[in-house]
Amino acid sequence: MATSTLQTPIAARTLSWFGALPAALETRLEVERERLPLWLPVAFGAGIALWFALPTMAQWIGLLCALTGGMAFGLAIGWQTRVGRALTIGCGVAAAGLLLIWGRALWVEAPVLARPVTTEFSARVEAAEPLPARAQLRLVVRPLARPDLPPRLRLTLRGDQRRPIVPGTMIGVRARLMPPPTASLPGGYDFAQRAWFDRIGAVGTVLGDVILPPGAEQARQPLRARLSEHIHRQVAGSPGGVASALVTGDRGAITPEDEEAMRRSGLAHLLSISGLHVTAVVGFAMLLAMRLLALSPRLALAGYVLPLAAAAGALAGGGYTWLAGAEVPTLRSLIAALLVLAAILLGREAITLRLVAAGALLVLLWRPEALVGPSFQLSFAAVTAIVALHESRAMQRFVARREEPFAFRFGRGVAGLLITGIVVEVALSPIALFHFHKAGLYGALANVVAIPLTTFVIMPAEALALLFDAAGAGAPFWWVADHALRLLIGLAHHVAAAPGAVTTLPVFPPWAFGVAMAGGLWILLWRSGWRWAGAVPLVAGMAVLLAQPRPDLLVTGDGRHIAAAVPGGGYAMLRDRAGDFVRDAMAEAAGIDTPLVALGDLDHVDCNRDFCRWTQGRGDAPRVILAAHGRDRIAGEEMAAACAAADVVISERWLPRECVARWLTIDRDTLEESGGLALYLGAKPRLVSALRAGDAHPWRRPHQLSGNDEAVPTADLAP
Repeated sequence: MATSTLQTPIAARTLSWFGALPAALETRLEVERERLPLWLPVAFGAGIALWFALPTMAQWIGLLCALTGGMAFGLAIGWQTRVGRALTIGCGVAAAGLLLIWGRALWVEAPVLARPVTTEFSARVEAAEPLPARAQLRLVVRPLARPDLPPRLRLTLRGDQRRPIVPGTMIGVRARLMPPPTASLPGGYDFAQRAWFDRIGAVGTVLGDVILPPGAEQARQPLRARLSEHIHRQVAGSPGGVASALVTGDRGAITPEDEEAMRRSGLAHLLSISGLHVTAVVGFAMLLAMRLLALSPRLALAGYVLPLAAAAGALAGGGYTWLAGAEVPTLRSLIAALLVLAAILLGREAITLRLVAAGALLVLLWRPEALVGPSFQLSFAAVTAIVALHESRAMQRFVARREEPFAFRFGRGVAGLLITGIVVEVALSPIALFHFHKAGLYGALANVVAIPLTTFVIMPAEALALLFDAAGAGAPFWWVADHALRLLIGLAHHVAAAPGAVTTLPVFPPWAFGVAMAGGLWILLWRSGWRWAGAVPLVAGMAVLLAQPRPDLLVTGDGRHIAAAVPGGGYAMLRDRAGDFVRDAMAEAAGIDTPLVALGDLDHVDCNRDFCRWTQGRGDAPRVILAAHGRDRIAGEEMAAACAAADVVISERWLPRECVARWLTIDRDTLEESGGLALYLGAKPRLVSALRAGDAHPWRRPHQLSGNDEAVPTADLAP
């Protein structure tokens, strides 16, 4: 009886709280009614993200049913209430996002090569991307009269290609082809997913010379390629590559060392034509048009100057986007710029979060798969953080114009740039750590110098140089651009080499990243005090990120390469002759920024011709690892005892059934199902795999073509 007496008030208070919750939410949403449309692209993107995150069709259908139930519940609450409308519309938009990406993945379906082959064939070139810094040329081609090959391939030519290969050219090649590779390690870059949406069914390397038809030498390069060549002639080396990247989006002449320095210093966004570049072009064209049109009193008095200048800016932005190759980031920036111009013409505030939300929604409707790429996430996170910061009352008061000496005004402007840079770095760090496992710490400081240098010196100098080159007088402007570009690259190297310039973290769970992003969006998109409730999921997600342990062992998807953690925080490779790509992938997955040493050189590792054996892990539960690195076949009875004495056995080959480790046996069969592996060998060992069991995404189970080895070209290369 006493227990019942105590529980009754508690139950009453609980029921009272639940009864008051709808009214409290209604009040909150009424206060934030102007911010509700900002959540439309978030809900739409959530549906897309959940389709990528959930592996099976049953889960996709279950999610659709749950969202339908949410819509019904919202209607039951009442369409006339803000809570009911928000729940109904949010669930409906999320369901639409899920259905859109599902439908698009099926619509772009194309066959994929089943196994590696070496073959000869003729093809028509769709795209050609020179990479002179790497002495490579990358082609996208369509094979002719080869039904056994996928309809679209990506090929890489190594070495200097003296004869021009332009889009539309017929070529004959002998190439080593392979299926688009999946992520070699957990959390790594999954090219198979990207290739699926690009309808690329195989990638490969050209062997030997390319056969070109007669007259191919006279083929005219596209305008973008000719402009890049012209820039490279005026500005040599890697600075010319950066100059070309700013004008045409062609980054092929930038050396890997300079590109890595730009990435480590937080300046890599300058190499990808996006918001900064498109805004500069549109703004410059609009300002120039306004100055020229204002010379006509008739146009000025009739009020035509602003609309005509906006049209000139839109045309300049569209031309620049087309010239730069119309990549997704550039098109996204053009959409945002056009929305800004429309707002200006309508007399509305030009830069608002509603504009950012509209741009994001348009991009997701056009390319829903862009959501899971780092480009979309980084650009929209940066813009959202900047706009939200400058919409805040505190920031508006700080940067507001006032009567004060020039030194104070200049210092306030620099401080505003620095604050903006810090906020952007904080917003982008989780995204960079999730996708690349590293983030620059001094990017805010570097961008305070780099962005004005690029916007007000380099880009105008290049534009004037190209303009005056028509009269042969562009040399002085190229001199200015060359020296400014060298200053920019020097700044990148200086910042990248600073102690602690880069923070690295190992792979962490995608759900923690999603929780952190949800908390960040909650803080950025709401305006009233309850926005700070988003700090809870944000801090929780970041805590999981920071507390994530480094894996004890990393195994690539082919089983050839193994990296083991060593005392002191570094890692050692089983095959010390692994290429830079494998080493970089291992370092990213491990979350380190130091070179990988050779495993066989360590004192605690015993190696013979076929196997290496060592003890891995610290504390009370060290694990014995046995890893194969030879190619000779060993009988099962000879391996049985060695395998039974090891906790983990790893081999790129098929192991005999007699080989059974105490905890985990990894061979070719295992890796075909799991992909790359990260092993954590604590008291309760666990593993994380790159592939998920039962994954039903179409690029995991595509229609496959066999390909024929040593086939001969079938198309006529005559002009």
